[in-house]
Amino acid sequence: MSPFLQIERDGPIVTVRMNHPDTRNALTTPEQIEEFVQLCAQLRRDRSARVMVLTGNGSAFCAGGNVKDMRDRSGIFAGSPYELRDTYRDGIQRIPLALYELDIPVIAAVNGPAIGAGLDLACMCDIRLASPTAIFAESFVRLGIVPGDGGAWLLPRIIGIPKASLMAFTGDTIDAAKALDWGLVEQVCTHETLQSEAQALAKRIASNPGHALRLCKRLLREGQHMRLDSLLELSAAYQSIAHHTADHEEAVAAFVEKRPASYRDK
Repeated sequence: MSPFLQIERDGPIVTVRMNHPDTRNALTTPEQIEEFVQLCAQLRRDRSARVMVLTGNGSAFCAGGNVKDMRDRSGIFAGSPYELRDTYRDGIQRIPLALYELDIPVIAAVNGPAIGAGLDLACMCDIRLASPTAIFAESFVRLGIVPGDGGAWLLPRIIGIPKASLMAFTGDTIDAAKALDWGLVEQVCTHETLQSEAQALAKRIASNPGHALRLCKRLLREGQHMRLDSLLELSAAYQSIAHHTADHEEAVAAFVEKRPASYRDK
């Protein structure tokens, strides 16, 4: 089978397309998981990368797990309870950890259905834009299972416990308009302009110094579970680093001189 991820580079912007449209970009094989994990590791080391856009080829963003494999107890769904637990730990659960540790902003351009693990994958991103054709479901309960990929941690932090509970307990689907109303997505674009809107947002983000973006994302992540005094201490440490970068000096000089800045990721 062809690689799952199709990667395009435009300067500091990395666009990643899930490219198995025949399976609606279902995400279940060890090879797919490894591609995600390796990509995140590469981008963490690449100081010239400043933002990533994640989307799907075909009609779906990501249809989640392969239900036929679940039925047949094949692939990652094979084995005893103990083996399945290890399969989750060593498999799909590596993706939320990899995206959590990826310190550049990630935009999800949700071009179609984001179901089960597909919804949770969108929730692993920092910002979500959606097409009107996008639908969202935390559908695990309808298959008699639970969110095994971190959805129970991710979704409530975006839309709150009551709405996350409603989605998780019913498995119901919501459309893009309701997702916008609930704060699950930040913007609903026309289907034709979704990708260009995502790229425009990526360019706005990427116009800023890369080190500041990475440190800011780390602070936002750590702030979800730190005390205020601890976060302030970490902020002071990060700020002291930022003040001694060449790109900070360039940003200040460009502001004072009223000219565009030219950053070197240093």
